[in-house]
Amino acid sequence: MAVTKELLQMDLYALLGIEEKAADKEVKKAYRQKALSCHPDKNPDNPRAAELFHQLSQALEVLTDAAARAAYDKVRKAKKQAAERTQKLDEKRKKVKLDLEARERQAQAQESEEEEESRSTRTLEQEIERLREEGSRQLEEQQRLIREQIRQERDQRLRGKAENTEGQGTPKLKGSVLSERDYESLVMMRMRQAAERQQLIARMQQEDQEGPPT
Repeated sequence: MAVTKELLQMDLYALLGIEEKAADKEVKKAYRQKALSCHPDKNPDNPRAAELFHQLSQALEVLTDAAARAAYDKVRKAKKQAAERTQKLDEKRKKVKLDLEARERQAQAQESEEEEESRSTRTLEQEIERLREEGSRQLEEQQRLIREQIRQERDQRLRGKAENTEGQGTPKLKGSVLSERDYESLVMMRMRQAAERQQLIARMQQEDQEGPPT
């Protein structure tokens, strides 16, 4: 009975349902059980039964001949090793693919972080510039108000002196002296506030130029 190449592509041990080291007696017993269930006479309406019966007969022929079985086992072992190598190669390719995808995701995430950091830096620079402009305007406004108040107080003191001279030359009241001291304290306080604001703006400018800490 000729053995077809198609049959050699099959696992004859699995076809008979036996172990690889099964003896001839076990091979023949398994063949009888399988062949009996799929014999064409018992399955006249099943074309697959006749094909399976034919394959079982070929498997019996190969596995009960020592030389043919040794040659089949050698081919089967080589195919198994080739399949294992292919599987390992596929796993390696899969791992390389997964690593590549992971690196791409990491690069995209890093790029997004860098873009976000860049946007945050631009926003910070804009806010610092805004504070610088607003601080300058506020400082100028405070200085203008101080100058205006000094002018008004000077005019008031001059009018007060003129009125006292035109009256009876009465000396300046203690209350007027206290009001002038309060005015001087107010002027000094506002000047300190303006200086502190200017220092804050200068410190923010310096931090902006130095950049964020690494």
